[in-house]
Amino acid sequence: MRRSSGWHPRLVVAAVAAAALTLAFVAARGLAIADALDSGAPTPVSLGEKIFADASLSASGKMACATCHDPAHAHAQSNDLSVQYGGAGLDVPGTRAVPSLQYVSLIPRFGFGDDGPFGGFDRDGRANTLIIQAMRPLLSSNEMANASIEDLIQRLSVTPYADEFRQVYGADIFADPNGAFQALLFSLSQYQTLDPDFRPFNSKYDSFLRGEVMLAPAELRGLALFNNPQKGNCAACHPSHRGPNGEPPMFTDFTYDNLGVPRNDEIPANADPTYYDLGLCGPARTDLENQADLCGQFKVPTLRNVATRHVFFHNGRFHSLHDALQFYVQRDTNPELFYPVAEDGTVLKFDDLPPQYRRNVNTEEVPYDRHPGEAPRLSDAELEDLETFLNTLTDGYDPTATPAGN
Repeated sequence: MRRSSGWHPRLVVAAVAAAALTLAFVAARGLAIADALDSGAPTPVSLGEKIFADASLSASGKMACATCHDPAHAHAQSNDLSVQYGGAGLDVPGTRAVPSLQYVSLIPRFGFGDDGPFGGFDRDGRANTLIIQAMRPLLSSNEMANASIEDLIQRLSVTPYADEFRQVYGADIFADPNGAFQALLFSLSQYQTLDPDFRPFNSKYDSFLRGEVMLAPAELRGLALFNNPQKGNCAACHPSHRGPNGEPPMFTDFTYDNLGVPRNDEIPANADPTYYDLGLCGPARTDLENQADLCGQFKVPTLRNVATRHVFFHNGRFHSLHDALQFYVQRDTNPELFYPVAEDGTVLKFDDLPPQYRRNVNTEEVPYDRHPGEAPRLSDAELEDLETFLNTLTDGYDPTATPAGN
C-alpha cells in the first residue's frame, strides 16, 4: 500500500504556479536588491534568514525550518530521531531522515544522463528548484502543517519583521496571499543560495587542498582508501578531487543508487508491512512510478559534514558514522549483522524493498561485490582510517589552530 506524503493536489498546482510566477512577481515589484544591500535596508536574503528561523510560521508555533535544519549542525537535525515529528501537535511522524541543507544551492536540476538520473532537491529529486522545495515543509501535515497559504501568510503578516517584508515587497503585499507566498519562497531560496553559511568550504580538507595544512598520517591513509577503486571506492560516487575549473569537490556526483539499506522499525510508517519507500518511484514522487528499474534509488548525498550527522541513509537506519561504514563493507560478507534472520537461518537481505525490486540493489560495484565467507574490502583498521579522513570534511576548521606536528 502506498501512503500519501501529506500533499493535497491543490498544493502541487500551487507549487508549479509558484515556480512559474515568482521571478515575474519579483520583477513586477521592481526590487532594487543591490541598492538595498548598499543601504543596509532589508533584502530577500535578510528576510529569508528570519523566515528560516521563525517557528511562529508553523501550525504548532514550535517548528521552524531551522528546527530540523539547525545551522549549528550543518543545517541538519540536532537530535537522534530517525524521522522528525511535526503537525499542529508535533505528533505526526515523517517518513524519511532529514537531509543537510549545507551546499544545497549547488545541486543541479533533476535530469537523466549517461549514468541515469541525477540532481533535483529532496532525496528523490522531485523538486527542481529551491522555491518548489520550500513549499513542502511549510504546508505538509507532518511538518509545519499550515492548513493553507492564507493561514501561513496571516501568520507572516503579524511577525516582528512584517514591516520589513512590506518594505521589500510592497506596502500592500499581504493583501495578495499568493503573491506574498511567492515572495516568502523567493526569500528562502535567496537565503539558502547567497548566505555564505550555506556554502563555507572551510573544512580541514579544503585547507589541505589550498596547501594550508597537511593531513595527519591516518587521514592520508583514509583518503587513499576513499579513492582506491579496489578498497573503499567511495570516490566513484563521492568525488574528492577539484572540479574542471578548480572548484572545491562537492563529495557527491548527484546521481542515484540503491544500496538495499535495512528496514528501520523506528519509522512509524514501517509498522505497515505493505508500506515501502521506493525513492524515485514513490510514494512521494509519482512521475517515475512505472520505471521499475529506478525503484529503491535515492540521491547520493554530499559527504561534507558527514561526521556531524546523527542518522544516516534515507531512512535514518544507522545512528553513527562507524555503523554506516561497517554496513557499506560488510553488507554482503556478513548480512546477518544488518538484516533479519529467518528460523531456518536464511538472512532476509534487502528487507526494505518488495521482492520484485531487490534485483535493483547495487551488488556489482566495489565494495558491494563480496559474498559470505569472503573478507570485506576494508579491515577494521582501514575503516577506522576512513572514518578519520571523513572527519576532515567537517566545516569550521581553523588552520591556525593546527596541532604541532600535524
